[in-house]
Amino acid sequence: MNLSRRTLLGASAAAAVAGALSACSAKPGGGGGGEAGGDTVKLGINYELSGGVATYGQASVVGIKMALDELNEAGGIDGKKVELKEYDNKSDAAEATTLANKLMAQDGVIACMGPATSGNFKATVPVANKNKIPVVSGSATADDVTVSGDKVEEYAFRICFNDSFQGTIMAKFAAENLSAKTAVIIKDNSNDYSKGLASAFTEEFPGEIVAEEAFVAGDTDFNTILTRIKGETFDVIYLPGYYSEAGLIIKQARDLGITAPVLGGDGFDSPKLLELGGAAALNDVYFTNHYSSIDEDPKVKEFIEAFKKKNNEEPNAFHALGYDLGKFVADAVSRASELTGEAVQKAMAETKGFVGVTGTFDMDENHNPVKSIVVIGLKDGVQDTSEKIG
Repeated sequence: MNLSRRTLLGASAAAAVAGALSACSAKPGGGGGGEAGGDTVKLGINYELSGGVATYGQASVVGIKMALDELNEAGGIDGKKVELKEYDNKSDAAEATTLANKLMAQDGVIACMGPATSGNFKATVPVANKNKIPVVSGSATADDVTVSGDKVEEYAFRICFNDSFQGTIMAKFAAENLSAKTAVIIKDNSNDYSKGLASAFTEEFPGEIVAEEAFVAGDTDFNTILTRIKGETFDVIYLPGYYSEAGLIIKQARDLGITAPVLGGDGFDSPKLLELGGAAALNDVYFTNHYSSIDEDPKVKEFIEAFKKKNNEEPNAFHALGYDLGKFVADAVSRASELTGEAVQKAMAETKGFVGVTGTFDMDENHNPVKSIVVIGLKDGVQDTSEKIG
């Protein structure tokens, strides 16, 4: 296997992973962290399978399981099948912390995947550092997920870009692609994700921010803030939030006659956005994302066909990120000097040239991937345009 170009995207590549560990099982286990034993390699799943952001967690887990099913069907890792220990953190940070402790201290996993959202993921990082077991998210985008102050969180990784990158790219897209000179920001004041994107957009946008409004997660009536901005003159609305509120905001804005383009982040990527907003409202809507289902890249098309065959539905970005996450963790296990949390952490940190559905990346010194971003445009609520940037 050429370690500088790891695809791990099909059964043949998965078989190569099995071969790459031919010497691993003969090596003694190391100190600290979990250690694989017996006939399986234990990996943890700590995701939001119910609660407020369940759609993200559910989709991620479907992708993870597809990736690792392929690996197991090809023989596993050095003849060991991957065994998943799966729990629902109920979209709650305290529950995510409890489950991280259980996975590491009781279940004996050598790596944990999830949670999906930044707040829930950050709650598990101290547990990972204490137990020397890596935790990896496919979608936790807050800037401080892997770095606290000026210190890298040793056992925390992600395979997605961060919030600053999303806000920066969308500010440039607004100015350069939509010729926007004025903007309104509507952000969720109750979560770091929304505030982080809004801050990055404000810093990078070369025009004028004429108004800034706020809401909190769970709100359903946005007519008061929309009526206020209707009196302003602006070219675009930047709405960095989750689908649950964004769909309602966009619908209510269109009902009030606000026709300006609405821009957002990867939190828009859910089938629920269309359900909540309605097709008629979801035009001139653009959002940054990790992947697009209309991408013509052969790797993407191959994944989409395989996913549809297995799951009988079109994959979204969280499916694709989950799939890449499963492959990324398997790749690190395949290169680890021994099957322990510490050895897997080292392999993750040394990743170069990983090729996934959501892009090719190296892992940087802050445990963030260096990769491109996609800006997707909607027409009647369906992906119509896709532009890869970076």
